[in-house]
Parts: sequence; C-alpha cells; structure tokens
Amino acid sequence: VQLQASGGGLVQTGGSLRLSCAASGRIRGYTVAWFRQAPGKEREFVAGLGWGGNTDYADSVKGRFAISRDNTKNTGYLQMTSLLPVDTAVYLCAVQLVGTDIRNPSLYGYWGQGTQVTVSS
Repeated sequence: VQLQASGGGLVQTGGSLRLSCAASGRIRGYTVAWFRQAPGKEREFVAGLGWGGNTDYADSVKGRFAISRDNTKNTGYLQMTSLLPVDTAVYLCAVQLVGTDIRNPSLYGYWGQGTQVTVSS
C-alpha cells in the first residue's frame, strides 16, 4: 500500500486545514493514524482511528482535530481547527497497525511522505 498525504499549507493562528491520506489499496480493516514531526523533535502521535471505529487523540489536539476515513475512497482525513503555531510540523499518515499501541509509530507498516503544515502567529 502506498500512501499520499496532502492538504497541508500555511495558515494563520485559529485557522483550519483538512489533511487527506490517499491509499493505493484498501484500508478497510486497518488502523489509520496521523503523526507529526517538527524540526529537531521526535515523531509525535496526533490521532488514530481503529478499524472498529475507536479513536484516540493526543491531549494537545483533543477537541481541535478530528480523524475520519472513507473506506470507499481508501482515504483517511485529519480535520484540524483552531490551529496554533505549536501545530507547525510535517504531518504523516500511517496505516496497518501491528499490535495494539495505536500511538507507537514503530508498529505501523505503511507511511505516507508527509505534508507540511505551518501556522503563523
């Protein structure tokens, strides 16, 4: 499965963006997750959506971000609202969790190339 992330860009504080993660194959039955990585920092879990519909969010984005998926389009989404400068990072999507720790990036089988999100103050 190849993943293509898109939808990033430059927005002002308080703005919104919707990221998309288009898969070349079926994602039904897979966990879909978003991570982010800022310069000089480790990859950080943002949000995850299990195949059964369970969701998990990092505390820093809870209430502002929403993860979803459209299995008919083999695409995952991350709706981001009330964006802050601290949200600035490259956002990466991942699928196929091997294990149960949805927040562990090492357990994902497939990764997209990332899309840059920059929030200006």
